Amino acid sequence: MSIARSASSLQLARETRERFVLATGGVIVPLAQAIRDRLTKQASEIGSARAMQESRDDFVAFQGQATQWVSLAQTNWRKSVNAPGASTGAPSTGGLRLELIGDDVVESNILSSRLAQAIQEKASFELSDLRLRIQHLEGTTEFDAHDVLRPETLSKLLVDQWLAAGLSRALWARVQETVQHQLVGVVVKAYEDANAFLVSKGVMQEIDLKNFVRRTGASGGGPATVPGSPYAGGVSAQAPGAASRHGSDASPQTRGLAPSAPLATTGGSPLLLARQRAQTALLSLKRFVAARIGAADMQSTMSSAPQSVAGMDGRAVAGSGVNGGGTAPAVSNTFAAVIADAEAAYRTAATQYMQEPGNEATIIQQASVDLRRRSAEIKKRAPTTADKATVEIVALMFQAILAEERIPFSARVWFARLQMPVLRVAIAEPEFFGTLQHPARMLIDRMGSCVMGFDAAAISGSALEGEIRRVVQVIEQYPETGQRVFKLVFDEFVAFLGRYLTQSDTTQRVMSVAQQVEQKETMAIQYTIELRKMLNDMPVRDEIREFLFKVWAEVLAIAALRYGAQGEQTVMLKRVASELVWAASAKPNRADRARVIQDLPQLLQRLRLGMNLLGIIDEPQEAHIKTIGATLSDAFLSKTEAIPAAKIEAMAERLAHLEDFVSDEGGASNLPLDANSIELLLGVDAASIEVVPDTPGAVVAEDMLEWAHELQVGNWFMLDHNDRVSQVQFVWRSDRKQLHLFASADGRSFLIQVGRLANYLQAGLLVPAEEETLTVRATREALAKLDANPERLLN
Repeated sequence: MSIARSASSLQLARETRERFVLATGGVIVPLAQAIRDRLTKQASEIGSARAMQESRDDFVAFQGQATQWVSLAQTNWRKSVNAPGASTGAPSTGGLRLELIGDDVVESNILSSRLAQAIQEKASFELSDLRLRIQHLEGTTEFDAHDVLRPETLSKLLVDQWLAAGLSRALWARVQETVQHQLVGVVVKAYEDANAFLVSKGVMQEIDLKNFVRRTGASGGGPATVPGSPYAGGVSAQAPGAASRHGSDASPQTRGLAPSAPLATTGGSPLLLARQRAQTALLSLKRFVAARIGAADMQSTMSSAPQSVAGMDGRAVAGSGVNGGGTAPAVSNTFAAVIADAEAAYRTAATQYMQEPGNEATIIQQASVDLRRRSAEIKKRAPTTADKATVEIVALMFQAILAEERIPFSARVWFARLQMPVLRVAIAEPEFFGTLQHPARMLIDRMGSCVMGFDAAAISGSALEGEIRRVVQVIEQYPETGQRVFKLVFDEFVAFLGRYLTQSDTTQRVMSVAQQVEQKETMAIQYTIELRKMLNDMPVRDEIREFLFKVWAEVLAIAALRYGAQGEQTVMLKRVASELVWAASAKPNRADRARVIQDLPQLLQRLRLGMNLLGIIDEPQEAHIKTIGATLSDAFLSKTEAIPAAKIEAMAERLAHLEDFVSDEGGASNLPLDANSIELLLGVDAASIEVVPDTPGAVVAEDMLEWAHELQVGNWFMLDHNDRVSQVQFVWRSDRKQLHLFASADGRSFLIQVGRLANYLQAGLLVPAEEETLTVRATREALAKLDANPERLLN
């Protein structure tokens, strides 16, 4: 049900959409160019005769139709903001349309859904915040099916106009990875900018869970307050938009269980293929369920009222609904109360039998049997077949999770407590069954991937177990806030992992060393750039230039790390650079020559001090001093024009505040990283670090670099290094993402540079310990049981 809103609020929502369309429309031309570049590269590659012919055909086809596609896409995207429902946010109306859908339409929807899914994965949180702000402005409960702010709208438009321009679906499938790479970041940024724009206008500047809960009288079955928790307060919650999700505008067939076609494997990076396989598992489950509940519910749905049609992404397109807020919401509230009662009863029972004597296997079996029994009771009272199916699927998923023996006992007992909150989310939010990026899935997967590498002794009584317990209790305390509470605790859990996995003295020391190496090299590169700028128009001998660029820039970087950018030693060494430039310039007058003679011993002493700091001693140092001495002698006798004193002063002033002119952008892509350099550069013992530096000249694939950058802290891997296979946990990534630290159970640490890490991933020398995430594996096991016994879905 919509709530009346002022004209200014509706205008602000419309302006947000217009800005979003403008921001995203600008990517279409660069996108076309990126596709052209991709096809050009492919056409020039050597391969089989058939592959080469296909590449040339693709290039010719796109060259001929690219301009038309760009024009159609831009024009229709600009118009889309004025499409019916696109700028109002109001749910679409009209009866249920039952019609046969052609194979071509289905295939096109698959292509657009895949692109929309990629956007959704990256923009899940930003899009969720934007949806809440737009709902607040417009008084609605959900985006319209054709709203320009939905990822599906832009994705479908691009695919539809691609086909309208005469380009083929097969060609789109071959360039889809390029499309995703070019488009996703722009759309995510557009969502971020839209949120920032609304915040600047005072719209929901802070989105707090407390905004979505309402206090009620105390009840015996309510969740207990978490002692010391910032969320304490004894509240019950009503999910925003819960009435519409449970009411008559969402039919049983579409509540998170809409049919969808499987993803086709079209090649790509291992990361992309793994995501596609995981997504296929979710889509297969939805298709299985929809095939079995659709026929049973169709007659009753049609006889009662038109309600909704499922889109290819599994979300409902809301219809008018005759009941429109009559008895349906009351049924939904009743069912929510059934789940809440079962959750409270299970918490009480779980607390009791965990305190009773018995081995771990018995306790886990008790938990599983208890949850199975309560799920059966909930299922009997489910108001729709879709709700029955959801209860069964979630129960089967958690049976699989509780049966996972690699999860230590003390963690599994808390995972069991998440079944009821997850069930509530799965019923209320259709996207739970449609995306790998739903916060509830992400939280379970991250906790599971982290704990499955530890043995029971390492987890029991640890801070990690305590954090898992806290996370579950917080979720239980906000029973109906949907994905908001899962997102909150997911972010908190990730932050906790960053502290927990790096708390040991050894790891802290390794991190400190690695971070300093990266900072030192990045600063050295930036200092070199600045020195080049300073000396660009100065008549300085090549020998001095080379010394400043290759040696003194690193000296300044080391000094800035050890003593601070404005430390006394660092300031002195900065001044040496300008003094050396002046000393090495021509000295046509007697006063300057006298000054050089007077200052030379001190200058050489400071040069030696700086090189000592860098580890350049003995013969290498003497060679540098000899070269500098010869250069200064030539300058002493030169009669050419000297460098003006003003330029030297300007250089000295800029050097004094050099850090103000450098940037963290880019940085050290080729660090000279090895154990000896760490010891020499930073004066520490690196014996505990297994350093795996980049291989000079090695080619690193872009998709492998992307995979390396997306590794998640806490995950476990099998590392094959120097013919020794170790199970390692990814514990830390440096600020500039150049260095990655892995720790093994035997106390060894592996510091791997990003290029080498990408090569290890490509060669299979570093492989995830788990091929699938915990919830994906649980989904597959649930589907296998349903395939074997389909009657259990609704019985």
